[in-house]
Amino acid sequence: MPTLVAGVDSSTQSTKVIVCDAATGEVLREQRAAHPDATEVDPSLWWRAYEEATAGGLLDGVSAIAVAGQQHGMVVLDEAREVIRPAVLWNDTRSAGAATQLITELGGGQVWADATGTVPIASITVTKLRWLAEHEPEAAARVRTVLLPHDWLTAKIVGGGDLAGVRLVTDRGDASGTGYWSPHEERYRTDLLELGLGHVPDLPDVLGPAEAAGTTAGGLLVGAGTGDNMGAALGLSLGPGDIVVSLGTSGTVFGVSESSTADPSGLVAGFADATGRFLPLVCTLNAARVLTSVAVMVGTDLAGLERLALAAAPGAGGLSLLPYLDGERTPDLPSATGTLGGMTRANMTPKNLARAAVEGMLCGLADGLDALRDNGVPVARILLIGGAARSTAVQAVATGIFGAPIEVPDPGEYVALGAARQAAWALAASRGEAPDPPVWALRSTALPDSEGDWAADVRAAYGRLRHTVHGL
Repeated sequence: MPTLVAGVDSSTQSTKVIVCDAATGEVLREQRAAHPDATEVDPSLWWRAYEEATAGGLLDGVSAIAVAGQQHGMVVLDEAREVIRPAVLWNDTRSAGAATQLITELGGGQVWADATGTVPIASITVTKLRWLAEHEPEAAARVRTVLLPHDWLTAKIVGGGDLAGVRLVTDRGDASGTGYWSPHEERYRTDLLELGLGHVPDLPDVLGPAEAAGTTAGGLLVGAGTGDNMGAALGLSLGPGDIVVSLGTSGTVFGVSESSTADPSGLVAGFADATGRFLPLVCTLNAARVLTSVAVMVGTDLAGLERLALAAAPGAGGLSLLPYLDGERTPDLPSATGTLGGMTRANMTPKNLARAAVEGMLCGLADGLDALRDNGVPVARILLIGGAARSTAVQAVATGIFGAPIEVPDPGEYVALGAARQAAWALAASRGEAPDPPVWALRSTALPDSEGDWAADVRAAYGRLRHTVHGL
């Protein structure tokens, strides 16, 4: 019988749990449960979703488990370890003003980048703590402990639903997205935490990559867990030169680096990864839902949008879309809206709108790819993942826009798979068997090179529109 491990992806939208063969990574069973569609959520709903997703014996025979959770979310506990208020999630932009205040108070973006690898924006935890201190001071004064979503859920699993007496832990990957942990120094910056909240609460211990958070009453080993992007990197077995472009609710561009980054512009977040290396990352708020929204706009579904986009010529007849439909994180424009430019009577057709949606979404991510290159991150191969990566229209446009070899991994829950791989690593380490994570094969399909030189013109038009509207 194979040794079984489980991985949990507690994302913005749902909890997904997979059970794998610890030796090969083969997924043997999986279940999921939905989360509310909101920017703040009662954490008890994550626990309820976890229980639903693991019901019916899903974890029978499993030896170890780990959680990869949505990054940055602010979970605040009182002295009794009770949740004080709903968790404010990464995609809640109410703390944009707090981010600006913090940057100014510390002395600018370069100081923040040097301190934590990341210049604060609305998604980063420290800005949410500043917002709490300013807008809900009574709640802020009660804060005894600050956790991230994966930290909270990991503790709940160890304690069987009860946090009493459980050691609270995190990992370097998720901690690096708080704005008060330094990736290059490997330590908390409690001075920055105090700058945000006004006092220094308790924080979870930062575990090493293969350390365990604890063991449940039933004997299930619980790994340290990590953030969702770090989980995806583990699930895809990234090495230096590999870059992931993920097209989900948000868009992310990230790669493994042997050294930390410190981008004062704030475009690149200088995160740590879950293996002891680093994970420089660019994130956009707007990705796959841009396509869904434009499909509704032209009166079709996603399959129809794909057909329309493929029927249009590159450049969409001169149409360009800045897809900032939910505001934007990169560039930092939390109050922005979408802009359609270059409109004429001749080009305002459904197929051109569909093509402009695909091109606009990918141009924003291509800017992120350029930012990684500018920060010394090598780009040898791009792995295109996420729901929208399966679109033939997206694949056709990406091969031109990104300017690098692209592979599309077989569809899979790579965040959950990364958590399962971490669980397998922690299990082996607990037995003194392995200093490194297990080697799991990645199956992918290489995309053909793009034909023609249209992509430079598309990106130039996109850049002109962005400059005209936002001065960037």
